[in-house]
Parts: sequence; structure tokens; C-alpha cells
Amino acid sequence: MKASLISVLALSAAAVVAGAASAQSAREVGQDPYSGLHWSVVAPQGASWALECGFRPVTIRGVHMNRITHTGAGRMAGRLPGDNARCKVTKTGGDGAVGLAVVKNGVATASGANGEAPAVVNVF
Repeated sequence: MKASLISVLALSAAAVVAGAASAQSAREVGQDPYSGLHWSVVAPQGASWALECGFRPVTIRGVHMNRITHTGAGRMAGRLPGDNARCKVTKTGGDGAVGLAVVKNGVATASGANGEAPAVVNVF
């Protein structure tokens, strides 16, 4: 029992140290964490979709992250924490197509999907 408790404590300490090391490598984005690229998903006929955006690692209020995900139907828009991203939107149901746009320096990069293959936008 004592040996297993010591093993658990040692593993917990190792996990904390590893977490602290990885958090230090991320860029802290400060008070306005979502001041980066604009993104927008549209589905004019109300189709449902799933969005996933990966980006350079950042720390937001002490939380290390490099990915966001959203699900919805119709239209949704937001901002990312940085100036680069690889986003994809997948149609998950309903009628019509889904579209995705990411804006950098006033220029939109867009893609759309109407079937099983996702729409992908890379902005670096």
C-alpha cells in the first residue's frame, strides 16, 4: 500500500512538471485572447456542421491550447487567438451546403462542402 501511494505521488509530480514545461512553451495571449483571425461558417439552408481549427499553441488565462471546436447549424462566426490557422468544417446533417471563411489582413480564404468531405482552409 505504501509503495503504491509513493508511486502515485511520483507519477502525479511528474505530470505536474511535464504540464508546467509544456505550458511555458506556449505564447500567452494576454487580456484579449480572441483578437486574431476572423472565421465564419455559413449554411444558408440550415445544415448542421462541425468546425475544428488548429493553430500555433497559446496560453489563455493559464490554459494551454492549440485547437478549438464548435458545432452548430446555420451561421456562426468568431475569432481565433492568433494569426495562423488550419480550419475544417464538416457537414453533419440537414439540407444544403456549408461554407467556411477565414480572414487574414482583410483577405478572405474560403471553401465549401456539400457531402462527406470537409471544407478546409489554411491561413499561415
